[in-house]
Amino acid sequence: MKLKYFIFVFISIVLCMGTVSCTEEDTPPPVLPPVTDEDTDEEKEEPTPAPTPSTYSGIRVEGRFLVDADGKQVNLHGFAQTYSPWFNEQMTKWNNYDVAACLSYNKGLIDKMIAKGWEMDFVRLHMDPYWSNTPGVQTTGENDISAFSMERFKKYLDEVFVPMAEYMVSKGMYVVMRPPGVCPHEIAVGDAYQTYLNNVWDVVTSHPKLCNNGMIMFELANEPVNILANGRQGSDTQAHFDEMKKYFQKIVNTIRDNGCMNVLWIPGPAYQGTYWGFANNPIEGENIGYAVHLYPGWMGSDGYNPDHGDYAQGGYSSFQAGWNDKVQPIADIAPVMITEMDWSPAEYQGSGGHDAAWGTALTGTAGGTGFGANFKYIADQCGNVSWLFFTWPHLLAEFNPVPPAAGQPYTFLNDPEACPWPCYFWFKEYAGKASYAVKEITFGGMIGNELRVVAGNQKRLIINVTYENGATTTLTEGLTFHSDNESIASINNMGVITAKSEGSTTISVKIGQTTASVSVVVTPTVNVWTTDFSDGQAIGGWGGLTSVVENEMLKVTNSNAKQNWEVQMCYGVNEPFEAGATYTITFKVKGTASGSLGLAFQNPDGYQGRGDFPNIKVTTEWTTYTGTTVCTGDGATRLLFSIGSLVGDIYFDDITMTMSK
Repeated sequence: MKLKYFIFVFISIVLCMGTVSCTEEDTPPPVLPPVTDEDTDEEKEEPTPAPTPSTYSGIRVEGRFLVDADGKQVNLHGFAQTYSPWFNEQMTKWNNYDVAACLSYNKGLIDKMIAKGWEMDFVRLHMDPYWSNTPGVQTTGENDISAFSMERFKKYLDEVFVPMAEYMVSKGMYVVMRPPGVCPHEIAVGDAYQTYLNNVWDVVTSHPKLCNNGMIMFELANEPVNILANGRQGSDTQAHFDEMKKYFQKIVNTIRDNGCMNVLWIPGPAYQGTYWGFANNPIEGENIGYAVHLYPGWMGSDGYNPDHGDYAQGGYSSFQAGWNDKVQPIADIAPVMITEMDWSPAEYQGSGGHDAAWGTALTGTAGGTGFGANFKYIADQCGNVSWLFFTWPHLLAEFNPVPPAAGQPYTFLNDPEACPWPCYFWFKEYAGKASYAVKEITFGGMIGNELRVVAGNQKRLIINVTYENGATTTLTEGLTFHSDNESIASINNMGVITAKSEGSTTISVKIGQTTASVSVVVTPTVNVWTTDFSDGQAIGGWGGLTSVVENEMLKVTNSNAKQNWEVQMCYGVNEPFEAGATYTITFKVKGTASGSLGLAFQNPDGYQGRGDFPNIKVTTEWTTYTGTTVCTGDGATRLLFSIGSLVGDIYFDDITMTMSK
C-alpha cells in the first residue's frame, strides 16, 4: 500500500551492489556435543506450566473491553514506529544495518516526544523487513517474502526489536508488534504467506522477553486484501470471512500452543477495512481483539485517500453508517484498535501524496463535515476503541503546542485541520491532563440553526467545545442539560434527546460557567415507498439478473459471481430523493446463499453516489433489514441494490421507506 517502501528497496539494492558493507558474513558457531543426563548431576527444574487466562498477568480482554493488569477498562492512544533508513527520515540518519545508530535515533525520538508533552500510552512497532531480508536479493515490494531470512529475523529480533520494545515499556507504553511487510493482494488458506506468518509468530511468541509480557501485544498481519473462497478472491461475503477466520485461527493456535497469552489483534480483509463477517464467525480463544485501518474516504467518511481513490462528502451521518456496517458488529463483542489512520489538508501533501499524512481530509466538526472530529466522536461513543495516528515520529518530536503568531501561516504541525494539533490535546484529555478555559460551545448535526429529530426517535446531542488556547474537542462528560418543553423533547444526563411530539423547544448545555443553547425541532416522518409485491410489480435492473414476483415475494436471481456493483437492482423515481433528508428503509430478505449486498442512492448523471446505506447481510433464513442514510446531493433518482457477489436467488418482501428532515 505504501509506495515509499518501493523507492527504498530500489535505493537499498543500488547501495548494496557496490559495497561489501551491505552484506553480512556470519561465522558458524562451533558444533558442540549434545548434553545428556549423564553429563550433569544438577537437579532438573520442573518446567513452568503454561499460563491460562486466569494466571496471565497483564493487559487482557474482558468481554468487549481491554483491561489493564488491575482490571481497569482502558482505551489506548499512541503512534507508530518502523525501523529502516527510509522511514527514519529518508536515509539521512543512519544506514548500513547500523544497530546502535538505529536504536539511538529511535529512542531519542521517544524521549523528545515525551519532553514535548505527548500523552502516548502505546506504540505500534513494525519489525521492518529491512532487517530480515537477505541483502542484495531483489524484491517486488513489502509483500514479497522471497528474500526473508529466518536467521536474520532472529538476530535482529534480539538486537533491534526487543530492545526497542523494552525501551518503550520502560517509558510506560504498551507495545503492539506487527510482522515484517504486508500481505499479498490475494491470499488463501494453506498458502506460503500463511506459513511465513505462522513461522514468524512461532519465533516471536517463544521469545522469553515477549511471551506473556503483560505490556506486549501482537498484530498478526498487515492489510490483507482478498482471500480465496468458493473459487473466487474477495472480501465481501461470509464465505470469505470464514476463510479469513481459518487463516488466522491457525496462527492463533500456534501462539497459544507456545503458552503465550498476550493480547492478539486480528486484521480484517479489504486493507483491514471491514469486519462484519467476523461477528458471525469470530476467532476462537481468549485475549482476542481486532485491528482496523481507517483513512479519509473509507467507511463513508469525508476525504480522499490516494491509495484507493475513495471519496465521500456525507459528513458525520455517512461516516457513522459506514462504521456501523463495517466495524460496529465486531466492536459489539470484542475490543477494536485502529492501527493506521491520519489526515491533513491537501496543502501539506507532496507530489507523492504522502509527505505529511497518507489521507487528505480536514479535522472538521463532530456531527458535521470533516474526518478527524467525526472519527473521535464515533470512536468515543463506541466505547472500546483504541487508536493511533500515523504521522512521522520525527515530526511529532518537533511539535510545539503553541499556535502561530497573528498573521503567520499555519504549518502541518499547528494547523487545527491536520491531525497532530487536535490529537495532542485529545490525548491530554484522554489522560485526564486537560485543564483549559472554555471559549465557545457549538453543536454538531445542525441544519441551519436547528437540530431536527424525528418524532418517536432519540438522538445524542453532539457538543463541540473550543478552548481559549484554540484546541477543540467533543465533550460527553461534565455537562448539565435543560429542556424548556419536555413534552416536545427531553434530554437525559448523557445528552440523549428523546423526541416526543411535533414542535420545537430549546435545550441548554452548561459546562463550568459557559452556557449555550440549541433549538430542537421535532419533525414527522413521511412515507415515500411501500410495497408487499401483492401487485405483481417486480423491480428491474441490469448485469444479467432476472427479477420476478412469486407468491407475493420478489425473487431476484444472479447466475454468475461478479463485483457487487456489476449486477444491480434499481428502484427509480421521477422526483429525486431530497438532498439533505434522512431516509430509513426496512424490508425482509433471505437468499439461497449467504452474503453481503450494497444499497445506495445514485444520480445517474455521471453515476454519482448520493449516500450509502449500511450493507445488507443476507442469510438463508428470513431476516429484517433496517438501514438509514442521508441523501447527500441533488439529482438522486435511483436506489440501487448491488448484488453481484451473491450467486443464487435472493428474496425480498415488505419494503417500506420513510423520509425525515
